[in-house]
Amino acid sequence: MRNIRSILILFTTLLSALICTAQDSAYPANYARAPRFKALIYYSDTAEEAHVQFARQAIEFFHRLTYGEGYILDRTTSLADYPYERLKEYSIVIVVNITPAPGAERQAMEQYMEHGGGWLGFHAAAYNDNDTHWPWLNRFLGCGQFYCNNWPPQCVLLDVDNTDSPVTRNIPATFVAPESEWYQWNPSPRLNRDVEILASISPKNYPLGIKDIINSGDFPVVWRNKKYRMVYLNYGHGDREFTDATQNLLTLNAFRYIVSLDPTGNPFEK
Repeated sequence: MRNIRSILILFTTLLSALICTAQDSAYPANYARAPRFKALIYYSDTAEEAHVQFARQAIEFFHRLTYGEGYILDRTTSLADYPYERLKEYSIVIVVNITPAPGAERQAMEQYMEHGGGWLGFHAAAYNDNDTHWPWLNRFLGCGQFYCNNWPPQCVLLDVDNTDSPVTRNIPATFVAPESEWYQWNPSPRLNRDVEILASISPKNYPLGIKDIINSGDFPVVWRNKKYRMVYLNYGHGDREFTDATQNLLTLNAFRYIVSLDPTGNPFEK
């Protein structure tokens, strides 16, 4: 009798294991057992007030995405302590409202990006003019210098240029973005064969502005340079940028897309 009972227990255990294995093979979710990757937020807390407001809310936005410890999020206001050997530990650097200081900081960023680093940049992270003296940044962005901007910040109608990209495939073909100051570049990144334009300000917005008015011109605002693991998002001015679900989804998509291309393998499949 005892042997029969032992056999039944063993049989039940084996049957349960087989059922669990079958369920696991078809299970739609992939739960992380440890943080999947590391991200670094790089920002300034001494920039103009609207850019600092955006930085505070951007930090909160990405912090909320760490709930459950899916990834490690560090933050810094300086890259002085982040030489390439330390920077390369991060799958992505989120550049909020600042550019690296001339010298070692710029060199570390260049080396990081040229060796497969990930970059998600907002608004002022790409600002450059005759006084910037960083030609690599223009090559990296795939466009010319800052050309003009609207003022004051306002909402705009955006057109999605590529609805097949992982960054935009679940985004409406057109949508109204929250108010921002919008930068136009010359030459436009659209003229660069290495650049994929993902979204642009619709010409239907012209004239754009109340004080400073943009009347015409090609106006991409979301793009990626295919030579690098990067996406640029033109918005990032003030405290209204995270008030719209569609734009938040676009931000999340860009973040996730860059991380998914990590040279060491897609962290979301681990």
